[in-house]
Amino acid sequence: MNGRDVRICEVGPRDGLQNLPIIVSTETKLALIDALVAAGVPEIDAGSFVPAKVVPQFGDAEAVFAHALRHTGVRIGALVPNEKGAERALAAGVKNLFFVVSASEAHNQANVRRTVEEQVAAFRALRKRIDASGERIHLVGAIATAFGCSISGRVPERAVRDLAIALAKAGADEIGLADTVGYGNPPLVKAIVAGVRADLGPAMPLRLHLHDTLGLGLANVYAGLEAGIRTFDASVSGLGGCPFAPGARGNVVTEDLVFMLEELGLSTGIDLDRLLATRAILAAAIPAEHLTGHLHEAGIPRALRRAA
Repeated sequence: MNGRDVRICEVGPRDGLQNLPIIVSTETKLALIDALVAAGVPEIDAGSFVPAKVVPQFGDAEAVFAHALRHTGVRIGALVPNEKGAERALAAGVKNLFFVVSASEAHNQANVRRTVEEQVAAFRALRKRIDASGERIHLVGAIATAFGCSISGRVPERAVRDLAIALAKAGADEIGLADTVGYGNPPLVKAIVAGVRADLGPAMPLRLHLHDTLGLGLANVYAGLEAGIRTFDASVSGLGGCPFAPGARGNVVTEDLVFMLEELGLSTGIDLDRLLATRAILAAAIPAEHLTGHLHEAGIPRALRRAA
């Protein structure tokens, strides 16, 4: 991981903005991405290729990615919900795709208007299309509602594990387990990660995408660390939420996560002061009630600042 003990994928430009009641300007999005790169964030989920009439926030996706992909040494990814979205992402030059499939049938229908089986078939078709093209694309099978669903409640562990197996067999390069609505808890995180790892073996990379709806986000990160996860999604200022999952709240706060990991003696390669400075970019464009974060409120105590 290039000297990093833990890899953080910043999802603020995508998950962070998708559920806001306002449209953030393209200029603000580009400034945020530039600031995240300057802070040393190794991976950025920069947007989603969805119809503008469905999620107006991403009507400028092509312009955002044209700028974001100029950055070298940073993995720039896009969420795609279907084949058309994937085609747009590939045409834009994106090499890292998050193809989302929900473990909850109800959420999958609300999110992409398909059954889980139909969405897995679409994933399989995309993998074949990529392989036939000869392009080097990192394709992530992103399992939404892996730890619970605000529509249908708890999702059986077996459903999550079976979906992970199906996506792995369909050609996923990595599996993401997403707590889309923040219903997870540490024992559940450990159990599902352990089950998926047992099914897929040690070679398949796993990541966690956690929300902080019920205040358990960082506790769930710690549980993930204990279960062997070393890649986590997070969002600056705790932005985030799914338009198709009632009650979903923000992601784990990237600043708080980096601080916690440093306190645990784990390197992220991220400059925390520069990361905290992204708050000013967001505060100039987004109402304050949408911005959270303990570290922002408290500051970093001088006694806890680490020597450079």
